[in-house]
Order: sequence, then C-alpha cells, then structure tokens
Amino acid sequence: MSEVIARRQFSPGYIGFDIAFLLVFAGLLLWRKKYMTVLIGVLFGFVYMAVDYGIFHLLTHSRTISEGYSLFWVLLWMSMSYGFTNFAWIWLWLNKDRRLFEWSLLILSWWFCCPLLAGTFAPSENPIVIQRTTGAYHGWMALILFIGYLALIIYNLWQKEPKKRVNIPWLLAIGILVQFGWECGLLIGGIRSAGFATVEEKLLPLVVNSLLETNLGMPYIFAIFIAYSRRFTEQLSRRKQPLAFTERIKEWNEQHVRDVASC
Repeated sequence: MSEVIARRQFSPGYIGFDIAFLLVFAGLLLWRKKYMTVLIGVLFGFVYMAVDYGIFHLLTHSRTISEGYSLFWVLLWMSMSYGFTNFAWIWLWLNKDRRLFEWSLLILSWWFCCPLLAGTFAPSENPIVIQRTTGAYHGWMALILFIGYLALIIYNLWQKEPKKRVNIPWLLAIGILVQFGWECGLLIGGIRSAGFATVEEKLLPLVVNSLLETNLGMPYIFAIFIAYSRRFTEQLSRRKQPLAFTERIKEWNEQHVRDVASC
C-alpha cells in the first residue's frame, strides 16, 4: 500500500474561527453539566500534543510545516482542537447521552462549515501547509489497535453471560465514524485535499485514518470509561452504589441513548 500522507492547508483565520467554536462547545458542555466530558477532552488534547509533537515530530521527524509558521503552536492548536472535540464526542457516545444527535450535529456541521467560513471571511495568500508522513509509525498504530481489540475478543469469548460482553460493533462504529467525520469535513472543505493530484492521494488518508487512527484507542478509552463510571457520575460525584467492572458493562449494555437521564 502507498504511504499515507496526511496534509492540511488552511488560512491562519481558520484557527481563530476554530478556537471560537471550541470555547462555545466547551461552554455548552459545562452548561449541560458534562464535567467529565470536558475533562476528558482537555486531557486527550494534551495526549494528542504529546503524540503529535513528541513522537511524530521530535522522534520520527515526520511532521513539516510551511515556512513562516511555528510548528509547535500550530500543533498545539490542532491537538487541542481535535483531541478535545474527538474525545468529548467519544465520551458522549459512550455515555449514550440523550442529546447525542444534537452534539453530533453541532460537531459535524462545524467541521463542514469552518473551512467555508475561513475561505470566505479570512482568506490568505500565504496559507499554513502542514503534513506528516505515516510510514514510520502506522505499523505501531496497527499493533496497538490489534492488541486492544484482541483483548476485547478474548474477554467476550471468556465471558459466559451475554449481557456482560462488550458491544464491540458499537465501539467500532464510534472509533471509525468519529475519525471519518472530521476527515470527510477536511476533504470536502479543501483542507485535506489541497496539493494532492490524484483521487487516490485524496481518499487514502480518509479511508486508512478512519479505520486506524481514532479507532485504535477505542478499547482503551472504553476500559477507562467503565472503570470511571462504575464509581463516579458525569458530574464528578460518587455513585450511591458502586458497581463491579463487569456489572457496569452489563448496565451499559442495557442503556439506550434515549433512556439515559439528561441533566
């Protein structure tokens, strides 16, 4: 398979629009008392930065940026933007939030509209062009993905009670669709596809990254979610009756998006 090159081209004004959205999104989450969702988003924003700057740039030297722009500051914004948005959205999915449709529409519509807004109201003759090659680490990502889902498969094969098994298709749907959502938004908005000549070059990051990059973390973030939510609530308070790990999985399986109490 050809090496996947993940490239983005956007005006500096794009960053300003996106920061404004992040503040609105975080404010709405806090208004709805989604405190743990906000904390998870911030935490994984820093995790994204550690991976993107620490590994992709400092270790593998796979990151480059156009002259005149700071790689550190652009990566800090990108990491906090997609780290916060991705994992806040994932946490809402795992919580089976009653307002999941509204949250999803908010995020997806922004990923589609932001490039168009920046192109109209903040165009630039000197756009930021940032890219990374993936040959140095996609194999490691694939290993992390395989180990995570292998652990879930082994657990499900071992678990005799069907209601205590992990709903793997649900996790796959989250992991693939979250990444696909913003990859598709970037592609349609001309952020991801700029500078690529062929259809293969434009679509390969969409397909491979959607299957791999966010999805690889789903088994692990699910374990974190169960470990946390068996003892604590979304509002950071203790549950009246803590549950065992497998009992929390059972409870989670019995919940549906529209059944979960809304704040």
